[in-house]
This record gives sequence, C-alpha cells and structure tokens, in this order.
Amino acid sequence: MRGLVRSIQRRLLRIRIPIATKLILSFLLIIISISALFVLVGIRLISNQIVSEAQEKVRNDLNAAREIYLDRLFHVNMVIQFTAERFFLRDALLSGNIEQATDELIRVREDEGLDILAITDKYGNVLLRANNVDVYGDNQGHDELVGLVLLKREPLSSTMIVSGEDLQKESPLLAVKAYFWFIETPLARAREEKSGMDGMMLKAVAPIFDYQHNLIGTVYGGVLLNRNYDIVDKVKQTVYQDVVYKGKDIGTATIFQDDVRISTNVRYENGTRAIGTRVSEEVYNQVVLEGKPWIGRAYVVNNWYITAYEPIKDINNRIIGILYVGVLEQKYLDIRQQTILTFMVITLAGALVSLVVSYFIAQRILIPINKLVSASKELAQGNLDARVAVITNDELQYLAESFNAMAQALKRRDEQLKKFATQKIMESERLALVGHLAANVAHELNNPLQGIVTYSHLLLESNQQEEKTKESIRKIVHQANRCRDIIRGLLDFSRQRMPDKTLCSINSVIQECVSLVENQALFHNIKITKDFQADIPLIVIDPSQIERVFMNMIINAAEAMNGSGQLTLSSRHLPAQKVVEVEITDTGQGISKENLEKIFDPFFTTKEVGHGTGLGLAISYGIVTGHKGTISVKSEVGKGTSFIISLPTKAVEEENSHAH
Repeated sequence: MRGLVRSIQRRLLRIRIPIATKLILSFLLIIISISALFVLVGIRLISNQIVSEAQEKVRNDLNAAREIYLDRLFHVNMVIQFTAERFFLRDALLSGNIEQATDELIRVREDEGLDILAITDKYGNVLLRANNVDVYGDNQGHDELVGLVLLKREPLSSTMIVSGEDLQKESPLLAVKAYFWFIETPLARAREEKSGMDGMMLKAVAPIFDYQHNLIGTVYGGVLLNRNYDIVDKVKQTVYQDVVYKGKDIGTATIFQDDVRISTNVRYENGTRAIGTRVSEEVYNQVVLEGKPWIGRAYVVNNWYITAYEPIKDINNRIIGILYVGVLEQKYLDIRQQTILTFMVITLAGALVSLVVSYFIAQRILIPINKLVSASKELAQGNLDARVAVITNDELQYLAESFNAMAQALKRRDEQLKKFATQKIMESERLALVGHLAANVAHELNNPLQGIVTYSHLLLESNQQEEKTKESIRKIVHQANRCRDIIRGLLDFSRQRMPDKTLCSINSVIQECVSLVENQALFHNIKITKDFQADIPLIVIDPSQIERVFMNMIINAAEAMNGSGQLTLSSRHLPAQKVVEVEITDTGQGISKENLEKIFDPFFTTKEVGHGTGLGLAISYGIVTGHKGTISVKSEVGKGTSFIISLPTKAVEEENSHAH
C-alpha cells in the first residue's frame, strides 16, 4: 500500500502544471475562500439583522396595540365619570325615584357602546341595570373595583375578571359570550378545565356625590372583551393596515384571558377566528407566571409568527391575561431568502469579475515570463544571441536584465573558450606531431646510439688508452647513457601499454621498492619510516607499472632532500571511498604554487639541466589513471611534499564475483 502511495506521489510530481494554470487556480482558491467566508458571514449578519428588525417591529407594534387597548379603557372611564357627574342621576338618587334615569342610562350605554351600565347606592346595592332593568337589589360590594371606589371615593378603571354569575345578572347574552370551550392547542400547558364561564372586561367605576359632596352611590360600566373584536381589529387595521401576504394577514392581534384566546383575528385555514385556542406553555410561563414580556418566534395556531406578548393586569396588579401582536414570519423568511440570494448573486458576480481580472493579470505577468522561457530555450539550444526585452519596472525586468547579462557573459566566455580550444587543439596537434616525430627519431637514433654505448664501453675497458683518453671516453659513455635514458623515456611516454593487472598486496609492492633503493648511496643519510596498515585488502593492479610509479616518487623525494632527511611511506584502506591510499612524504625543499599545476606536464622539471627528462611524473600520472586511480600532491616550500596515490578496491569485488 505504501509503495502504491509513493508511486502515485512520484507520478504527481512528474506532472507539469503551467504557471498560468497555477496562478489562475491560486486566484480561484483565494476568491472561492473569501467569497465563501463573505457569504457565510453575510448570511449570518443578514439573518440576524432581519430577525432583529422583525423583533423591533413587533415590539413597536405591541406598544401601539397597548395604546389602542388603554385608549379604549380610558374611553370607558371617561364615559363613566361623565355619567356620574350628570345632575339627572344625582337628582334621581336623592329623590329615590331611580326609574326616571332609566331611559337616559339606556341611551348612554347604547351611544357609547358599553356592554354594562348600572347604578348602586352607597353600600354597593344595585339600583338599576341599563341592559337588564328587571334584575336589581343584589350587592356588588364583592367586586374589587366597586369596593375600592366606595372606599376611596374616587373613580377607578381597570381590566377585570367578571364571574359568570355576575355576567348572568348583567345580561344573559353577555354570559353566553363569555362562555368558552377550551380547544386543544399544540404546545399549550396541561389544564384540567375544559371550559370557562368568567369574562374579561374593561371596567370603570365612579362615585356619585350629592350637592354637599356626600357619597350617595356609584355608577359602573364596561365592555366585555370576550368575542369582542373591536380592539384587535383596530390594532390590525391601524398597525398593519389590513395588509395580506400570500393570502394571509400580515399581522394579527389577540387578547388572552389567562391562556385562552377570547378576542383575536388569528384565523384557521377556513377563515374562522381561532377563539378558544390557547397560548403555548413556554410563553404562558414567562408572561403570566413570571410577568415578563415575550418577544420572539412562536407558533400561533397554524403559522409561525414573530410575536410580542405582554401581561394584562387587574386593579390589584394580578396578571389576568395577555396582549399579543404578531407578524407573519413567512414574509421575513422570504425577505431574508431574497436578500441572501441577491447577496450571493452579487458575490458570485464579484467572484467572476475577480476571476476574469485575475486571468488578465496572470496573462500580463506571463507575457515577460513566456519571453524568458522562450529565450532560455534558445540559449539552451546554443543561440547565445538570445535576448529578452521586458519593461515592467519590477522583479521581472530585473530578471530579464540579469538573463541578458548572463547570455552576454556566456557568449563572451564561449568566444574565449573557442579561442582557447583552438589554441589547445593547435598545441595538441603540434605536440602530437612532435611526439610522433620524436618517437620516430628516438626509434631511429636508438640503434646507432646503442652501438655508441657498446663500443664506448669496450674502449673504456681496453687498457691501451691513456688516462686522458679514458676520461674522454668516460664522458662519452656518460652522455651516451643519458641520451639512451631520454630516448627510452620518450618511447615509454609515446607508447604507454595497457596494464597487465593481477591481485597484489600494495604493501608488498612498496616494500619491494624500498628494498631496491635503501642500500643506494643516495639514501644513506635518509631515514625511511614505514607506516603500513596491516589489513589492507588485495587490489587488482599491474605490479611492475605501480612499482615504477613508487620508485619514481621515492627517487624524486630523495633528490628533493639532497640525500638527507626523512622519507615517510604510509598505506591505508578507506572502505567508505572504496580505495587504497599510499602517501609518500619527504622533508625536502617543497614545490612552489606556480609549479604545482605543471608537475604532471611532459618535459616539465625543476631539476638542473642534465638531471632529469621531465617525463617521470607524466608517465606515473598516465599509469595511475590507467588503473582508474588518482594522484594528488600537497607541498609547502621549505617544509616538504606529499604525494597521495589512490587506487580503487572495486576491481577486487569484480574479480571475486568472476571467481564465484
């Protein structure tokens, strides 16, 4: 599995994606990320703002509904106070002929839209009911509002709960209007009662005084709210202007008695009013039990509304009902959806515009890059005259200028290399010609020179010559031997043979070289130190050729020390580099820096004329490189020189593998 993943990764790495695609994809990723962030944040802000606006609206609508509700209560209060101050009522009470006020009371009740209007004496006994004249004599002192007016002798008004029995006395029709069957409503609180007989009324009571300001009775009246739709419809008309949204009223209002809708314009699907339905338990607990307003989303009968509820209290500050207004949530959901859709369209359009702009920006950036790519391809194919003209006043222009400078430098160096190569080729051809000529000349001179050497030795061994003649012959022998050595070196350098390799111990080869030279006069005053690693593996070399290299190095070291000093020979195996190293260090006069670069050149020597041909190190270098090895040199003038010969051990492994 891991191998498959690596294979897929390698294939993906081999896929070349154009920089234009990368730029556009990068821009696209940024645009998508920012747009998505803007959309999410925008949707959240829009939703919160719309919900906040809707809640603020229903809060204001509730304030308006309260004013309409209280205005209606104020109207009842004013009518009752005005009635209590009328002289005909005072005179009727003082004369004891209350019947004479009946017609006037009936007219006031009808003109002012009151459901009840009645007169009591100063003890609370009912003297006259305008809408049920046959029922009187009962005491209304148990009524909290009447009792307080009799006690305080001042007019009072409030929303009050009137029992079904009292409603029956006032008017059987009112008792019927106040009676409700409770309708099962989702989310409403559990309630044992299935119906209710009491009614909720806007009620006012005012005292009646005689001319000496003595209390002689009271007048009370009110408007039953049960199944009375004047207030809720006025709220709907005034606040919501009877606006309909998708076939439904945009706004609704309701008056609750406890938790039961007794006056509402919330309707069922069939259009009938949802009288008798109940408020949800959550709203009831907060508004009625805790006495706190409720503003929020709520399910009302058959739709979701943004609602506001507040408690309705009686004269003793007891919560007896709820005033409600609500706005159809669907409208705000549609507004939110349309706003979000508009916002997303704008965001998408902005993203598309940004993408198009990004594409043109990418193309504008790519123009100089493509020029650079094209010019670099031409340069790679050998056209050193390739140049890039970019004027962007930015890093790309700087890069183009650097490219042009590089191309110009390459062209200049190419011309220099061509000139240098031409010179070297001419020198090589001249050297090859000279070498070939030298080899032919050396071969031709070798035979007669061999005769000169042979006959000069014979003359030197003859006793017939005088001593002076022998000295001349010795000089001839010395110079002939020197010529022979030069010719032999030329022949060896011009016709280097392939090494005849075999398995050998490098320590043995070095020891053989030391044994050949340590008894020579040149080495009598030289201390030879041997530091050989014992466990060096056998390597594949031509022992005669490598011995010649070591001999040449050892003799050169002895000559550099003028026959006096210390010569250190060391060997070591480097397994990490798979080589065997031999280091030959002397304490001679050292080699200058300018000569270090030339020591392996043919015919280069720092020895005096007549002492060396300058071919030893060149031949040694050729032998070592023929063994796939290397020679390096470290030297410091006045302190000595170290030559390091490195020979590979890999050939041993190959030899062993062939043996197996």
